[in-house]
Amino acid sequence: MPEFDAEGLFDDDYLYFFAGHLDARADAETDLIWRVLDLRPGLEVLDQACGHGRIANRLALRGCHVTGLDRSPVFLDRARQDARALGVTVDYVHGDMRRLPWTGRFDLVVSWFTAFGYFSDPENRQVLAQAAAALRPGGRLALELNNYSAVVRTFQPSRVIERNGDLVLDQHELDPLTSRHLVERTIVRDGRLRKVPYFVRMFTYPELRDWLLTAGFTDVRVAGADGGPFTMDSRRMIVVAQR
Repeated sequence: MPEFDAEGLFDDDYLYFFAGHLDARADAETDLIWRVLDLRPGLEVLDQACGHGRIANRLALRGCHVTGLDRSPVFLDRARQDARALGVTVDYVHGDMRRLPWTGRFDLVVSWFTAFGYFSDPENRQVLAQAAAALRPGGRLALELNNYSAVVRTFQPSRVIERNGDLVLDQHELDPLTSRHLVERTIVRDGRLRKVPYFVRMFTYPELRDWLLTAGFTDVRVAGADGGPFTMDSRRMIVVAQR
């Protein structure tokens, strides 16, 4: 499957429909990251695929030295605006997670809210290898994403999101041959209709653990969505890998 239009998916329409919901949970998610990863002020952190900066800005507010990387200029503009409003400094960089410009710089790379899995398998592996290279010895990569086993058991073929009479319709399909979650997104906003197909690679924990070990990480652990034990019923997982 060819690469989809990431900038067409992660744009102003995405912020219009989803940013309010994501911002409302950002403080709780930052608390979770801080607790599960036992963070402290002064750490060098890369928020990989940082989106509109909701996690990066809050980690900076707690005293981390944060760099945010994203492919979407729209998201980065919003992230910088929010950083100024919060009075924090974050180095926001327009770039591609498959080709990171840093080596041995960070104590932590954060990939939160299914920010991993948007490419071919070789390129997804490259993302992990690039994260490993960007970390200092002993540094960690934290991935928060869906648990494929739970998604299969609770699969819903569609969902509709409405805001002020505007709509997002997502039609879902799971491809068992590629472990991809395929989505046909239809957006109706201000009387205009457009379609944005995209996909995300899904993982069970054992598969992702093996990928991380192959990418050069030496210790991989998993927790459930709230930082507690990971079970078959955990819809999401937090995977932490040490370099």
